Amino acid sequence: MNVRLLEKEGFAGLFLRLRAEGVDDKALLTALEQTPRTVFVSAAHSDAAYQDRLLPIDCGGFAESPDLVARLLVLLQIEKGHRLLDLGTGSGFLAAVAARLAERVLTVDRYKTLVQLAQQRFAHLGLGNVIARQADGLKGMNGEGGFDRIIATCAFESMPRQFVDQLASGGVMLAPFLTDTGKARMARLTKIGSRFEREDLFEVPYLPFAPGLALAL
Repeated sequence: MNVRLLEKEGFAGLFLRLRAEGVDDKALLTALEQTPRTVFVSAAHSDAAYQDRLLPIDCGGFAESPDLVARLLVLLQIEKGHRLLDLGTGSGFLAAVAARLAERVLTVDRYKTLVQLAQQRFAHLGLGNVIARQADGLKGMNGEGGFDRIIATCAFESMPRQFVDQLASGGVMLAPFLTDTGKARMARLTKIGSRFEREDLFEVPYLPFAPGLALAL
């Protein structure tokens, strides 16, 4: 099957699954349609690009399903003037879709390889408002100013207070937390004054944060 047909059929299936879940945000659905998923997975997995499952990527990581990306972006409620910080670039797909909704996206990853691949994909799609950078996401991104939205796709052991100062008042952070069973559960943190109000959501497949930068990759 050629890539264009693969994209068309793949998105049609994703669209139907999302509508069945009640996702009807026109801006988000348009952003998903305009961001070809096959660009973000290897050729060996292009047939599965739109399936609701994890796919392997470089550096031993994985790309979450487009269904999960959509669910997370619905929860973030990104608006046109927003600045977004994405902790854990991975394939870059989430950041690319978000870039069509936000004013500016900064995405960081500890793996240089993933950052470089994401930069190439963003350039290929003509996305000039998203920047990928190698950084230790656990330390926060001091010097970058404030963010209206923050999303982490690696799990924290405890409340990530290093991000309180970097989130605008009333801002929202989506962050997974490790549970007693070793699984991760996504939570929505809303900044109120100098604290976070936490709402626990659903289980997600994300792994614990690894500190520091990856030296070899």
